[in-house]
Amino acid sequence: MSPRTTKPHEIVERALEMSTADGCVVIADEESSANLRWAGNALTTNGVTRGRTLTVIATVDGAEGTASGVVSRSAVTAADLEPLVRAAEAAARGAGPAEDAQPLFDGTPASPDFTDAPAETGSAVFADFAPALGEAFARARAGGRELYGFANHEMTSTYVGTSTGLRLRHDQPNGTLELNAKSPDRTRSAWAGRSTRDFKDVDPAVMDAELARRLVWAQRRTELPAGRYETLLPPTAVADLLIYQLWSSAARDAAEGRTVFSRPGGGTRVGEKLSSLPLTLRSDPHEPGLESAPFVIAHSSGDDASVFDNGLPITATDWVRDGKLDRLVTTRHSAGLTGLPVAPGAGNLILDGGGERSLEEMVAGTASGLLLTCLWYIREVDPATLLLTGLTRDGVYRVENGEVVGEVNNFRFNESPVDLLSRASEAGRSEKTLPREWGDWFTRASMPALRVPDFNMSSVSKGV
Repeated sequence: MSPRTTKPHEIVERALEMSTADGCVVIADEESSANLRWAGNALTTNGVTRGRTLTVIATVDGAEGTASGVVSRSAVTAADLEPLVRAAEAAARGAGPAEDAQPLFDGTPASPDFTDAPAETGSAVFADFAPALGEAFARARAGGRELYGFANHEMTSTYVGTSTGLRLRHDQPNGTLELNAKSPDRTRSAWAGRSTRDFKDVDPAVMDAELARRLVWAQRRTELPAGRYETLLPPTAVADLLIYQLWSSAARDAAEGRTVFSRPGGGTRVGEKLSSLPLTLRSDPHEPGLESAPFVIAHSSGDDASVFDNGLPITATDWVRDGKLDRLVTTRHSAGLTGLPVAPGAGNLILDGGGERSLEEMVAGTASGLLLTCLWYIREVDPATLLLTGLTRDGVYRVENGEVVGEVNNFRFNESPVDLLSRASEAGRSEKTLPREWGDWFTRASMPALRVPDFNMSSVSKGV
């Protein structure tokens, strides 16, 4: 048995058959990827990879409760399979009772394609994109700018089997495109990114035209001091901030008084007004163009996920509804602790409820302010307020009387996304976007631009 010849569903079944534990969950992730990289208006590398990761979760019942053991390995062969199962069982028997222990879930109908071969990607995904990229190189060369970047497409077929009879499968395509334009002397830089399922809805010519415009804006540069400025956050920046907010919204942490969603005196802030704008922050595994797994896939346990919940259905969830905090992320265990509904985290995030104005129209309606390109190096400063710090990157532009009049220096910012929602005075039209900072971990997002009257640029940054 080798990873290439053994079908994923077969390796799941064999691992379950080998298990001698009281309960067992087996997750097989079959992965393939294709990528292109370029620099100075020319392709540099390309490649295709394939791999398999197998995770075995063993549960052992005892007088004091149920323990769990988790072991994951890549490229599992016939000789590796039984030692992997035994290692998970040994880990469970050597562990104390699992705090999040629940009966393994068994209420989801089997996926009809569970025994089908995994979906795969390859270089053919770039069949239309690559020629268009070549044309963008030619236009950039003629326009005196250099393009750098990469395109990556991944396909992961995940098979989940349990000793309670679950047999589930999900195919997740995931594509990212990042394009950076620089002036020949490297003093000016602009960035654009897109997320995609199949590279059929991304146009490098459109992105290059936007970057060319930004490089022209940057020809005139002025220095500004630190301070609070009316600021237009583009969708990518909004996504980076709100993804971190979602990652920080575990119900148990909030109920125990450790997060921005903790209510003074005890409990959580569910039901509180977070924004005067009618904004709804939501996740939906069936959102068109942003589809994600419709059931829990948990390779490990934590405050916002539990291995005992594998296979639990994920449904459309409003985290913030019409400006009010409506849900926090819960497992079955933490829902029981907090009295909140079960609400597993999902693989996408959407902010709705803004107006219909595009970012360009919001710029045209700005008397004086700043327009950001993106954020990076975001780090948490204070979990009690969810205060984050980070840097602006690849272009901060000054807007006067509805027009961009030039580029200014970069800044370090200090802001809480929860506080920003309360202070935002306008939200634009939502659109699919690629988070710049978190794009390696979370790509499926749809966000509007936000206008913040007093965004805190806490210090000047000398970075580009």
